[in-house]
Amino acid sequence: MQPLVRLRNIDKVYANGVVALHGFDLDVRSEEFVCLLGPSGCGKSTVLRLVAGLGDFTQGAVEWPGARRDVGFVLQEPTLMPWASVFDNVYLPFLLKDRSRAEAARRVEEVIELVGLSGFAGAYPRELSGGMKMRVSIARALAPAPKLLLMDEPFAALDEITRTRLSNDLLRIWQRAQCTVMFVTHSIYESVFMAQRIAVMVARPGRVLGEVRIGAPYPRDKEFRLTPEYAAYCREVSKLLDQAIEA
Repeated sequence: MQPLVRLRNIDKVYANGVVALHGFDLDVRSEEFVCLLGPSGCGKSTVLRLVAGLGDFTQGAVEWPGARRDVGFVLQEPTLMPWASVFDNVYLPFLLKDRSRAEAARRVEEVIELVGLSGFAGAYPRELSGGMKMRVSIARALAPAPKLLLMDEPFAALDEITRTRLSNDLLRIWQRAQCTVMFVTHSIYESVFMAQRIAVMVARPGRVLGEVRIGAPYPRDKEFRLTPEYAAYCREVSKLLDQAIEA
């Protein structure tokens, strides 16, 4: 299958001389769920920004075979407009494209329902929990129906219970939205639960040391987390991550 996006021999050197990425290679296929896992400072977030077109690389290429760059971005913080309702926060991508509220209303309501916030369209960020705010951020990124959803540690600041619930729900959202996901995380357990493929990166300069394919079928639920299969995948990823930390 032709990749949706292909990163080839990417180098990223900052103006102060720091080499963030060197020889970074990765193919991501359509409707795939890929996790980037690695130690702090290995360039995971940099990779997402380059895919999104939010920065320049020093060498290499980001290719979109047969498709244009079409991404949604979810950051670690929800970055909602505090003065705007849930509806208006999700409507923002359409506002920026000069589409009227009436024209976009059906799609806005659809993605609000998709992330489990039906009945909260009129609520304001101050009235929402941390997990609900993140759901709004995901809905906003999904509203224009991007082909690729980039997620930069979106659950890192949440408590473990909320994080687990959102991990479960994200898989449902991903399958219903039929998009591709690139998900940055520091969590072995989170990556094994969600991903079809985990790319493990070494520390600066960042590159992919190796990959682990998670063959467990979807849908995955809390029972999967208790299986010997899940534990075995976690051990495999943990060993590769140990190698990446030592490299």
